[in-house]
Amino acid sequence: MDEPLPERNFGFLVHDVARLMRVAYDRRTRELGLTRSQWWVLNHLYFNEGITQSELADVLDVEKPTLGRLLDRLEAKGWVERRADPSDRRAKRVYLTGEVQGLMRSLRAIASDLRLDAMDGLAEAERQRFVDILLVIKANLVRINGNGNGNGNESWARAATASHEGADDRANVAGA
Repeated sequence: MDEPLPERNFGFLVHDVARLMRVAYDRRTRELGLTRSQWWVLNHLYFNEGITQSELADVLDVEKPTLGRLLDRLEAKGWVERRADPSDRRAKRVYLTGEVQGLMRSLRAIASDLRLDAMDGLAEAERQRFVDILLVIKANLVRINGNGNGNGNESWARAATASHEGADDRANVAGA
């Protein structure tokens, strides 16, 4: 099999699209006064509120001390709070506070607009099929890696598999 050119290389494209999405998101959120690290943590907490600090470090693929310092800064702004885990006194669970809810609505709206802009020119059925394909690829990589990034969180793989199982039905309905 011939080596694809960079513009047709799947790995290069995925990496470059992710980079371009981060750059565009950074630009759109700049006026909110957030660093990339801060919005990355806040967005993960939005979807995984109450996760332990260790689990969050694994999901974000950062060292625990690095995340600890970042959470210190977010806590000082009143945006997150760490609470003791009732079942493990060594663990801290991380939650968004009420103070950050307006900011989160802004971040989510910016993200939604960016996704729409990025997929401009694709029909709704194509958008859904594209995401379904990405979920299958992600599930394959989670399986290959033994659970993803070593964090023990297989919920993404289960979601990808469940989504893929319904993807054939959606593709048939959409005429794809």
